[in-house]
Amino acid sequence: MSQRKKEIQFIIAEFQEKTGKVDFNMADVVEYAKSKGWPIPPPISGEERLAKEFSQAAREETREDIKTGKPYRVYHAFKPEGKGQSVFYWFNIDDEKAPRKFMMKSARMYREQMVGEAVQLTLDLEHWNNIHPTEEPITMPMDFRPDVLWRLKGQEQPTEEVS
Repeated sequence: MSQRKKEIQFIIAEFQEKTGKVDFNMADVVEYAKSKGWPIPPPISGEERLAKEFSQAAREETREDIKTGKPYRVYHAFKPEGKGQSVFYWFNIDDEKAPRKFMMKSARMYREQMVGEAVQLTLDLEHWNNIHPTEEPITMPMDFRPDVLWRLKGQEQPTEEVS
Protein backbone atom coordinates (compact mmCIF):
# COMPACT_ATOMS: atom_id res chain seq x y z
CA MET A 1 0.00 0.00 0.00
CA SER A 2 1.29 3.44 -0.89
CA GLN A 3 2.35 5.95 1.73
CA ARG A 4 -0.32 8.36 0.44
CA LYS A 5 -3.09 5.82 1.05
CA LYS A 6 -1.77 5.21 4.57
CA GLU A 7 -1.86 8.96 5.22
CA ILE A 8 -5.41 9.20 3.89
CA GLN A 9 -6.46 6.30 6.13
CA PHE A 10 -4.86 8.10 9.10
CA ILE A 11 -6.90 11.25 8.32
CA ILE A 12 -10.10 9.20 8.12
CA ALA A 13 -9.41 7.60 11.52
CA GLU A 14 -8.45 10.97 13.00
CA PHE A 15 -11.66 12.54 11.67
CA GLN A 16 -13.74 9.79 13.21
CA GLU A 17 -11.92 10.07 16.53
CA LYS A 18 -12.23 13.89 16.66
CA THR A 19 -15.90 13.97 15.65
CA GLY A 20 -17.03 10.83 17.48
CA LYS A 21 -19.11 9.87 14.46
CA VAL A 22 -19.88 6.19 13.89
CA ASP A 23 -21.05 6.80 10.34
CA PHE A 24 -19.82 9.59 8.11
CA ASN A 25 -19.52 10.65 4.49
CA MET A 26 -16.27 11.31 2.68
CA ALA A 27 -17.23 14.87 1.74
CA ASP A 28 -17.08 15.72 5.47
CA VAL A 29 -13.74 13.92 5.80
CA VAL A 30 -12.38 15.92 2.86
CA GLU A 31 -13.50 19.17 4.47
CA TYR A 32 -11.71 18.10 7.65
CA ALA A 33 -8.57 17.22 5.67
CA LYS A 34 -8.69 20.59 3.87
CA SER A 35 -8.93 22.37 7.24
CA LYS A 36 -5.72 20.60 8.25
CA GLY A 37 -3.96 21.82 5.10
CA TRP A 38 -4.34 18.65 3.05
CA PRO A 39 -3.54 19.57 -0.57
CA ILE A 40 -6.38 19.35 -3.06
CA PRO A 41 -5.31 17.57 -6.25
CA PRO A 42 -5.70 19.35 -9.56
CA PRO A 43 -8.99 18.78 -11.33
CA ILE A 44 -9.09 16.11 -13.98
CA SER A 45 -8.97 17.31 -17.56
CA GLY A 46 -12.03 17.56 -19.74
CA GLU A 47 -10.69 14.66 -21.79
CA GLU A 48 -10.31 12.46 -18.70
CA ARG A 49 -13.81 13.34 -17.53
CA LEU A 50 -15.22 12.64 -20.99
CA ALA A 51 -13.39 9.29 -21.17
CA LYS A 52 -14.99 8.34 -17.83
CA GLU A 53 -18.41 9.32 -19.15
CA PHE A 54 -17.88 7.26 -22.31
CA SER A 55 -16.72 4.26 -20.24
CA GLN A 56 -19.77 4.53 -17.98
CA ALA A 57 -22.12 4.77 -20.97
CA ALA A 58 -20.44 1.77 -22.61
CA ARG A 59 -20.71 -0.21 -19.36
CA GLU A 60 -24.45 0.53 -19.14
CA GLU A 61 -25.51 -0.18 -22.73
CA THR A 62 -27.67 -3.27 -23.03
CA ARG A 63 -29.51 -4.98 -25.85
CA GLU A 64 -31.97 -7.83 -25.99
CA ASP A 65 -30.76 -11.28 -27.02
CA ILE A 66 -32.74 -12.42 -30.08
CA LYS A 67 -33.02 -16.05 -28.90
CA THR A 68 -33.74 -15.55 -25.20
CA GLY A 69 -35.25 -12.06 -25.13
CA LYS A 70 -33.02 -11.30 -22.14
CA PRO A 71 -30.73 -8.30 -21.82
CA TYR A 72 -26.96 -8.46 -22.23
CA ARG A 73 -24.24 -5.87 -21.93
CA VAL A 74 -22.98 -4.78 -25.34
CA TYR A 75 -19.54 -3.45 -24.46
CA HIS A 76 -17.02 -5.31 -22.34
CA ALA A 77 -13.63 -4.21 -21.10
CA PHE A 78 -10.37 -6.06 -20.59
CA LYS A 79 -6.83 -5.18 -19.61
CA PRO A 80 -4.40 -5.70 -22.46
CA GLU A 81 -1.06 -7.24 -21.50
CA GLY A 82 1.76 -4.79 -20.97
CA LYS A 83 -0.41 -1.65 -20.93
CA GLY A 84 -0.44 -0.82 -17.20
CA GLN A 85 -3.06 -1.15 -14.49
CA SER A 86 -5.42 1.64 -15.51
CA VAL A 87 -5.61 1.02 -19.25
CA PHE A 88 -8.68 -0.84 -20.47
CA TYR A 89 -9.68 -1.72 -23.98
CA TRP A 90 -13.32 -2.07 -24.90
CA PHE A 91 -15.05 -4.22 -27.51
CA ASN A 92 -18.58 -4.83 -28.72
CA ILE A 93 -19.56 -8.45 -28.16
CA ASP A 94 -21.82 -8.29 -31.24
CA ASP A 95 -18.78 -7.62 -33.44
CA GLU A 96 -18.05 -10.88 -35.26
CA LYS A 97 -14.40 -9.80 -35.60
CA ALA A 98 -13.97 -9.60 -31.80
CA PRO A 99 -11.88 -12.62 -30.87
CA ARG A 100 -12.94 -15.11 -28.22
CA LYS A 101 -9.86 -14.21 -26.17
CA PHE A 102 -11.28 -10.71 -25.54
CA MET A 103 -14.46 -12.20 -24.05
CA MET A 104 -12.45 -14.70 -22.00
CA LYS A 105 -10.26 -11.90 -20.57
CA SER A 106 -13.32 -9.81 -19.76
CA ALA A 107 -15.18 -12.73 -18.16
CA ARG A 108 -12.14 -13.70 -16.08
CA MET A 109 -11.72 -10.11 -14.92
CA TYR A 110 -15.38 -9.86 -13.82
CA ARG A 111 -15.20 -13.25 -12.11
CA GLU A 112 -12.04 -12.25 -10.24
CA GLN A 113 -13.77 -9.08 -9.04
CA MET A 114 -16.69 -11.15 -7.77
CA VAL A 115 -14.42 -13.63 -6.00
CA GLY A 116 -12.38 -10.81 -4.50
CA GLU A 117 -15.52 -9.18 -3.13
CA ALA A 118 -16.75 -12.50 -1.69
CA VAL A 119 -13.39 -13.13 0.00
CA GLN A 120 -13.31 -9.63 1.47
CA LEU A 121 -16.90 -9.88 2.70
CA THR A 122 -16.06 -13.21 4.37
CA LEU A 123 -13.06 -11.65 6.13
CA ASP A 124 -15.09 -8.59 7.16
CA LEU A 125 -17.91 -10.71 8.59
CA GLU A 126 -15.42 -12.96 10.38
CA HIS A 127 -13.91 -9.89 12.03
CA TRP A 128 -17.34 -8.44 12.91
CA ASN A 129 -18.36 -11.73 14.50
CA ASN A 130 -15.09 -11.93 16.45
CA ILE A 131 -15.44 -8.48 18.00
CA HIS A 132 -19.17 -8.89 18.70
CA PRO A 133 -19.15 -12.25 20.53
CA THR A 134 -22.40 -11.60 22.40
CA GLU A 135 -24.39 -11.08 19.20
CA GLU A 136 -25.64 -13.76 16.84
CA PRO A 137 -22.94 -14.28 14.17
CA ILE A 138 -23.68 -12.86 10.74
CA THR A 139 -23.26 -15.40 7.96
CA MET A 140 -23.71 -14.92 4.24
CA PRO A 141 -24.14 -17.73 1.70
CA MET A 142 -21.44 -17.67 -0.98
CA ASP A 143 -23.06 -20.07 -3.42
CA PHE A 144 -24.64 -17.65 -5.88
CA ARG A 145 -26.16 -20.28 -8.16
CA PRO A 146 -29.65 -20.13 -6.60
CA ASP A 147 -29.67 -16.33 -6.77
CA VAL A 148 -28.55 -16.37 -10.40
CA LEU A 149 -31.17 -18.97 -11.37
CA TRP A 150 -33.96 -17.02 -9.66
CA ARG A 151 -32.99 -13.82 -11.43
CA LEU A 152 -32.59 -15.53 -14.80
CA LYS A 153 -36.18 -16.69 -14.40
CA GLY A 154 -37.14 -13.04 -13.96
CA GLN A 155 -37.98 -13.42 -10.32
CA GLU A 156 -36.48 -11.89 -7.26
CA GLN A 157 -35.09 -14.36 -4.79
CA PRO A 158 -37.62 -15.16 -2.07
CA THR A 159 -37.00 -12.96 0.92
CA GLU A 160 -35.22 -14.86 3.61
CA GLU A 161 -33.72 -13.70 6.82
CA VAL A 162 -29.96 -13.70 6.53
CA SER A 163 -28.48 -14.97 9.77
